[in-house]
Amino acid sequence: MPCERSKFPLPPICSSHRAPSTTSRSLLALPRRLLPPGACYTWFSLSLHFIAYSYMSAMESKDENCFFISMVISIGLIFIAIVRVIYVIYQTGKPLRPKSPKPMSTLIVLGSGGHTAEMINVLSTLQKDRFMPRFYIAAATDNMSLQKARVLEDSLVDTQNGGKVIPAKFMQIYRSREVGQSYITSIGTTLIAIAHALWLMIKIRPQVILCNGPGTCVPLCVIAFLFKVIGIRWSSIFYVESIARVKRLSLSGLLLYKLHIADQFYVQWPQLQRKYPRALYVGCLM
Repeated sequence: MPCERSKFPLPPICSSHRAPSTTSRSLLALPRRLLPPGACYTWFSLSLHFIAYSYMSAMESKDENCFFISMVISIGLIFIAIVRVIYVIYQTGKPLRPKSPKPMSTLIVLGSGGHTAEMINVLSTLQKDRFMPRFYIAAATDNMSLQKARVLEDSLVDTQNGGKVIPAKFMQIYRSREVGQSYITSIGTTLIAIAHALWLMIKIRPQVILCNGPGTCVPLCVIAFLFKVIGIRWSSIFYVESIARVKRLSLSGLLLYKLHIADQFYVQWPQLQRKYPRALYVGCLM
């Protein structure tokens, strides 16, 4: 069965000459939702400090009542944290605010091979003035993808914000595992990659994340989800599955789908949408 070319690829974030439907506009009218600055983060920090202080006090005093109260409060705080995670999962993908005229900082995750070609095609449909500044991230050993992104950015002229040009930024991230690397040695590289991803996410704190399958997107998206839970930043994650995935999702896509991390999950084949009903079928993007 040939892949049907979509008339409006990624309708919620397409450019003005490809008008999306009313339903699509409502889905991603504003992919940015921010919690009160530092509110949840402060609450979690105080909770952890309180648990540690309670246990230390109970151990020093050796009072059974004090220890019991500390246990009850700790269980209560853990329960609240679980409820918070469930709430974030429930709210994922649901725009809560009206459309904002302010541009949104956007993180774009690139991958080697066809991943970058597909992402470049997706970026060509974006309203560039709404998604800036743009941050491109590729694996540390993938220089070709960043070169293609630079060519794309050089072809664009961003004259928004009173004529001020906002240049894109290009970054690299460590791979969790290189091709052919043993699983034992990959444990250390995975820890390094996670630490590097955390540092980049703290530095960027994007409002929108675009990715389409490279493994480097998984730690970034997981950290973005944890930022939602803690309250540091509410980032909207858009995942576009590769056109090469006809019958089943990639490992990256499967993780983001099953864990409810992606706010919007797009597939390019109708049979994938039938198999994964929360996915949105958009047709071929190439």
